[in-house]
Amino acid sequence: MRALKKYRKQIFAGVALALGVVAIVFTVWVFTLDRKITSQFEGRRWTLPAQVYAQPTELYVGQTFSADTLEQELKRLGYQRVDKPQHAGSYSRRGTRIDLINRRFQFWDALQEPQLLTISTGGNAIEDMRNGRNEEVPIFRLDPLLIGSIFPIHGEDRVVVTPEEVSTLLPAALKVVEDRKFDTHMGVNPTAIMRALFVNLRAGQIEQGGSTLTQQLVKSYFLDNRRTLSRKVEEAIMAMLLEVHFSKQDLMNAYINEIYLGQDGRRAIHGFGLASQFYFGKPLAELQLHEVALLVAIVRGPSYYDPRRHPKRARERRDLVLKLMGEHGVIDPAMAQKAAKRPLGIVSSGTQAGGGYYPAFLDLVRRTLRRDYREEDLTEEGLRIFSTLDPMVQSQAEKALTQELDRLDKTRKTKSKTPLEGVVVVTAPQNGEVIAMVGGRQAGFAGFNRALDAKRSIGSLVKPVIYLAAIESGGFNAASVIEDGPVSVKLQNGQVWEPKNISEQYYGPVPLVRALAQSMNLATVNLGLSVGLPKVTREFVALGLEKEPPQLPSVLLGSLDVSPLEVAQLYNAFANGGFSTPLRAVRSVVDAKGEPLKSFALEVTPVASPDAVYQVNRMMVEVIEHGSGRGARATLPPDVMVAGKSGTSSDYRDSWFAGFSGQHLAVVWIGHDDNTPTGLTGSSGSLAVWSRLMANLGTTSWSAPLPESLEETWIEFPTGLGARPDCGEEPIAIAVPKGTELPMQPACGTNVFGEFGERAKEWWRGVTRQ
Repeated sequence: MRALKKYRKQIFAGVALALGVVAIVFTVWVFTLDRKITSQFEGRRWTLPAQVYAQPTELYVGQTFSADTLEQELKRLGYQRVDKPQHAGSYSRRGTRIDLINRRFQFWDALQEPQLLTISTGGNAIEDMRNGRNEEVPIFRLDPLLIGSIFPIHGEDRVVVTPEEVSTLLPAALKVVEDRKFDTHMGVNPTAIMRALFVNLRAGQIEQGGSTLTQQLVKSYFLDNRRTLSRKVEEAIMAMLLEVHFSKQDLMNAYINEIYLGQDGRRAIHGFGLASQFYFGKPLAELQLHEVALLVAIVRGPSYYDPRRHPKRARERRDLVLKLMGEHGVIDPAMAQKAAKRPLGIVSSGTQAGGGYYPAFLDLVRRTLRRDYREEDLTEEGLRIFSTLDPMVQSQAEKALTQELDRLDKTRKTKSKTPLEGVVVVTAPQNGEVIAMVGGRQAGFAGFNRALDAKRSIGSLVKPVIYLAAIESGGFNAASVIEDGPVSVKLQNGQVWEPKNISEQYYGPVPLVRALAQSMNLATVNLGLSVGLPKVTREFVALGLEKEPPQLPSVLLGSLDVSPLEVAQLYNAFANGGFSTPLRAVRSVVDAKGEPLKSFALEVTPVASPDAVYQVNRMMVEVIEHGSGRGARATLPPDVMVAGKSGTSSDYRDSWFAGFSGQHLAVVWIGHDDNTPTGLTGSSGSLAVWSRLMANLGTTSWSAPLPESLEETWIEFPTGLGARPDCGEEPIAIAVPKGTELPMQPACGTNVFGEFGERAKEWWRGVTRQ
């Protein structure tokens, strides 16, 4: 008997010890959770991805901007059209007059408060701008478009909002739909848990959850998606600990900024701030009742109630949310019924503000910033990046590429198993800003960025560089005659290189301007060999290519693998008159408080003789007027002068066109990812995209003053012989060094007015140069 009592005492002691150990372990575990919560949740509660903005639209009197164009830009920014604007982000239109109230926005140099602005347009230009006090406004910046974020590798993206930026409707709706005891419970709601358990058991499946908003916050912020008993216990304890340390207002604001609300590719949409931009294209503060209700409806199942994939299902859930809001006094039932009649109002995928739908350009932004910032700074510190992207130009670039690729798919015959792909890069030559970039046919797909990473043979795009090297050598000008005839070069490996023209014909003696305009291979090779390969390859580096090409004869015909962005850098020096400006995608960076961190200053470096560049540019104008780019004339406005060059790689694998106007430089590439032949030359492929884009940009003509060391003269385009505007075969005006003596076309002779006429012509040239 004593032994039994002793045994029982040992059992009780063991149990007590075990319970004590469990209690200690449990207490330590709870304290560990408590410490985890307070350390991670206090102060800075989220990793804040850097937000990237497009360049703001600047409005001023005289700017080429019609009422239709302005309204289109306001819609792009998510402004709401109303009868009379009364809140930020709204506008009204009456004919050619637009009234708007801008959004509050912290620019890199100033805070712009909301104000009423009246803009009157006439024809295609702004005629008058006034504020609400009827005072003239000389210049005004619209809030820029949020084009994406630089988010961490795990993909979470969010736009954090303060309680002041949240309508009272949102937390009220969340409480009614998700957690009616939120204001009174301590993190868990036993009644809701039991009710959910009963409903789920009766249904034989999970139909209802018993989690409070605090538990949902814990699950989203701290835990994974495993559905185990231990995880549910951990969730409940952490929810109660949160309730101990933080106020209900703090928890509601945290929930609003944290909860998962959708997926955009590999980017996870967290928080109502970003969800508002993602689904409606506007800030959370500007949402209407039916839009708030839809976001609350999505909470229950972002995939199941995805309004783009399942609009009927999402609408039914939204209408239920509105009904519950009416039944519980959040809104008047009549308002609920009226809101239920509204459409979902979702912006199309790939056009939502902040939707990350310019992946190629954002990739360039990331690479630019990683030179100066750590990865953690970009993904956690809430930086605001002001980029160079022009959304209107970007839209036109995407549209031109898509339309022409679709057309080519229908009209050409090819055995390739892969679809045609394309790239468009557009820059502003004067400051080197990249204002548009399309990295592939699916512009909104964040895949392989061909604009930066596709190194393809550029074919005849190299020729202006060769002609520049020749003119800079001092021995050639646009009228110099070069032989377009057979070429045979013995290489170091013993093989013989014998290039041909694409037409497989010889054209004999031709002037440089014709050889470049009509992209003659043999004339170009003879010119390059005459100048010398070292001089030619060094010219590429001078113009901005990072690595000097090999000194091989094949380089003279474009046997050189270069990315579209690198081509844009090369041609930027031509468009900028011999000065190089490193291409850039970022204007400035500010921190989360709006303090400037870094400005990307404009760098201008002379890289080539302006006189020589001017001569080559005039020759590239003839590419459009008389050469391989003349097909663009059917699309371009007749009064717009542009310059450019086509490029075709061997076996028609790559189709290129690069050219510029007074405002824009654009580079277009078309080809197959597997490098199979396209059957397209630069003129039959990329030129159509380039000319359509340039025609739709409303660009200005390329023009530059004639350098003092040069003079204009007339020659025959086919032969290079001196001519007059009224005499000669295809007479064209070119620029040559002063004092250049050219043999005249015999039929033209001297001017009909003799010596007096020649003197009068020289006098007139002097007058026009002053």
